[in-house]
Amino acid sequence: MGLFSRNKDNNKKPDEQQPAVDEFTQRMIDTAAACVEHFEIRSGGKLDYSEQSLHIVDSILDEAADHYEDMEPEQQKWLVSSFGAYIFEVARRNYGGRYYWYDAGNQPIFVTGQPKFEISIIVFDKVKGRMVNGKEDHIPFFFKGYTERLATAKEGDRATIV
Repeated sequence: MGLFSRNKDNNKKPDEQQPAVDEFTQRMIDTAAACVEHFEIRSGGKLDYSEQSLHIVDSILDEAADHYEDMEPEQQKWLVSSFGAYIFEVARRNYGGRYYWYDAGNQPIFVTGQPKFEISIIVFDKVKGRMVNGKEDHIPFFFKGYTERLATAKEGDRATIV
């Protein structure tokens, strides 16, 4: 066993140490990681999946807004899905929850608190809105609404933050 062994508990297999993630969750994790890799260097900030890092995301989206309408549809989609996945991963890593596909919105939705309550966020529309509408769709403010709702959630509560 090497100095940096990933398997600290020799009695467990590697897949028993951490819960397995479904394919949808893994795609979100991978997309968020690619976003970090691509934009962290350009922004000069630290995209570390903290709530504070959402200010960096908002700043990058503010810059992108100047060029959004001139971008090809695939570039627009890539920006929305990259930053959307990153914001979702901030939620998942800090508050837990699960991804679902939201058919009515044709996009992912993230649900926290099951089975006790369900506080959900829909992020892709918000990311696009930030680039189309400007500061009125401020990402840290949006995320704060989610965390405040989580903090006050009681059993049986259901809310979607959009």
